[in-house]
Amino acid sequence: MELIFWWMIPAALILGAGTYWMVRKRARGENATRVPVAHGHRLTDLPEYQAALRRHRRWLTVAAVAGAVLMAASVAAAARPAERSTVSPEQRNRDIILCLDASGSMSSADAAVVDVFARLAEGFDGERLGLTVFDSSAVQVFPLTDDYDFVQEQLEVAREAFDGAPGSAGFLDGTWNGAGSSLIGDGLASCVQGFPATGAGAPAGSGGPEERSRSVILATDNFVSGEPIFTLQEAAALATTKDVRVFALNPGDFDYGTDPGQPGAQLRSAAEGTGGAYYPLDSPDTVPDIIRKVESTEATAFKAAPQATVADRAEIPLGVALASGLLLVGATWRLRS
Repeated sequence: MELIFWWMIPAALILGAGTYWMVRKRARGENATRVPVAHGHRLTDLPEYQAALRRHRRWLTVAAVAGAVLMAASVAAAARPAERSTVSPEQRNRDIILCLDASGSMSSADAAVVDVFARLAEGFDGERLGLTVFDSSAVQVFPLTDDYDFVQEQLEVAREAFDGAPGSAGFLDGTWNGAGSSLIGDGLASCVQGFPATGAGAPAGSGGPEERSRSVILATDNFVSGEPIFTLQEAAALATTKDVRVFALNPGDFDYGTDPGQPGAQLRSAAEGTGGAYYPLDSPDTVPDIIRKVESTEATAFKAAPQATVADRAEIPLGVALASGLLLVGATWRLRS
């Protein structure tokens, strides 16, 4: 326990001593001007007077003690008693990147996809989330973070942009810098590269990048228009080498039969090949199932770097000040009555 503003105590003592000296000096001056009253003992000797005087002195003592305690407790609280400690906050060892295809073929579904992303963010606790959007090129909207209020704010901005809200068109700036459109493989590869590099030299047990589980939640209909650098299969293979699981959300999940070359089948194969899963966007099981599968990976938490904390502990002096203040009010009322 320590006092952050410790200097307030000696300052209060000096001020109190000065006030006491001034009061005593004034009292001596008043005593010198008092006029004696003849036969005053006839009043002061009365039993009723003596009883009233004792009650007055008793309540005066209570008021004086309560006032002194109130002042002392107030000064102690103003000096800000605090307790310093070192804590090791617990964090989840999971990183999740939300990867959104913002191409023209997804325009009618992007707002619904963002709603799904928002519900996913509400379902996680302690995981780090990031968001990347892509068309012919990829843009990182925000890196991995566990600030969920910020995540929800950014998802709301994305929802407004896909709904065509005035002034929100700039949200997709930078996603058209490549040749073609809807380059799914390049978008997924960019999202996979959004995780911290493994083998970064973090010590064992520190919760470093190599100890985290990694997931990409990819929302796309897999309608490619152009020549990507990475095919979807190559990007999925990159995810596998980096131990990243891909969970695919397809708003264009239509029944094309058993043809393995149709977009939905290719997307399913790529996602499941990484150890992830494939979902139609409108499936009611999508959000809870993704959360369950993500949380099933390396569910243990780790201790982050120790942090020094300072906690105010003014509750005791403030409580004493409150009690003595109430007592002083009661004693003052008794003295006046």
